[in-house]
Amino acid sequence: MRVLIVEDEPGLVEFLRLELELSGVEVDVAMDGESALEKARSQVYDLLLVDIVLPGMNGVELCREVRTFSDVPVMMLTARGAVADRVGGLDAGADDYLVKPFAIEELWARIRAIRRRYESGTAPFRFGDAMVHFDAHRVVYKGQEVDLTAREYDLLLYLLRNVNRTCSRQELLERVWGFQAPGDTNVVDVYIGYLRQKLDPERRYIKTVRGQGYRLEVEGP
Repeated sequence: MRVLIVEDEPGLVEFLRLELELSGVEVDVAMDGESALEKARSQVYDLLLVDIVLPGMNGVELCREVRTFSDVPVMMLTARGAVADRVGGLDAGADDYLVKPFAIEELWARIRAIRRRYESGTAPFRFGDAMVHFDAHRVVYKGQEVDLTAREYDLLLYLLRNVNRTCSRQELLERVWGFQAPGDTNVVDVYIGYLRQKLDPERRYIKTVRGQGYRLEVEGP
């Protein structure tokens, strides 16, 4: 799990960072809205924890901007507990709202609830810096939409449906291309190369299993 903390109180930042990292969460920090927006555009996160009162762009404005290009879950963390403040954050696209001070147990409970909602149905799927939005048939890499051909998209979806399982070239030919072909055909290798070039240039996730085929390798949260 990868989280961006957007908060300008150093004490709270370090508290949240420690709690999250002790649970195996990868944490990034932004101290103002503008730098948070830049990070959200260039990196892929599983959750944004956003304070409303920030230098420059406030948290509500940040959430509204993020929603123009990303479906990442957003939780507002703020000392403002008035109904109007809560409504403003939710209307801007936030998924939840937690008023300071709060117990860390409540924060974790709300994070789990958000992840359950996003992990059911058509929630986006992330691997590395790539995000697949199933409902909109969109693929984003480092904040930028990627133009995949229909065949590239079908191949990616098949690998996603079989994540962490090795798929043989013959299986991919039959399931994605819909025909059987001699084992020495290289069409699968060519299209795997296209996906790597666009979504996994360092070959960290789309793995070659020598003598067997390919596997999309993604560690669990």
